[in-house]
Amino acid sequence: MRTALPACLLVCSALLVTGCGSDGGTKGPASVATPAAPTGMSPTASPNPTGTGTRLTDDQAQRMALVQAAKVPWDKAAGTATGAVAGSELVAIELRRYEGGATASPAPSPGSPEWAAEVAGQNGTVHRVLVDAVSGSVLRSQAETDQDADDMRELTDRLTKAQVTPEQAVKTATGRKQGTVTDVHLDSEDNTLVWSVDLVNEQDWSKTAFDIDAASGEVLREQVDKD
Repeated sequence: MRTALPACLLVCSALLVTGCGSDGGTKGPASVATPAAPTGMSPTASPNPTGTGTRLTDDQAQRMALVQAAKVPWDKAAGTATGAVAGSELVAIELRRYEGGATASPAPSPGSPEWAAEVAGQNGTVHRVLVDAVSGSVLRSQAETDQDADDMRELTDRLTKAQVTPEQAVKTATGRKQGTVTDVHLDSEDNTLVWSVDLVNEQDWSKTAFDIDAASGEVLREQVDKD
């Protein structure tokens, strides 16, 4: 028994040393490899073309695709939209992906950029006009059918109170920050009539939203969305 005991202790010691691993003397369990994230679950979506090594979020990638594909700027598209309805004024215009519904031929392919505009006729009737953001042609022009007299009167009143034009509002926004205009619309914030203007920065594809007082031209809000 006296001979067997030291041998047993030697075997146990060897097992303990083997279990510790070669970690420079640090005691504890061996490290376990972290499993890879499932495909498609990454918080970022696509490589950044600026070469900075960072990656774009889904929203940034969508902004990049739309802005780079569009050949017609907002003001030219707005002029085309108001020209499609005699005596009309711009209420809103937004760059987006083509969602179908064109009455003109040939229709753009799905996913192509289009300008979706709302213009108000002389009696306040809203017309929705789609403008191809590549060719500049009118894809569809259609009057809203669910407006009543109060809706038309309210819109006419808003346009009358808007002393600042959409072009002036955009000039104010781009004077504060460079970017491509992707949205301009007349809105009411806290009972104040404003022109909301969205600018996309083509360096990091962030979006800056401005609220500009439609009566005085004062910038009431400037908010950056980097996602």
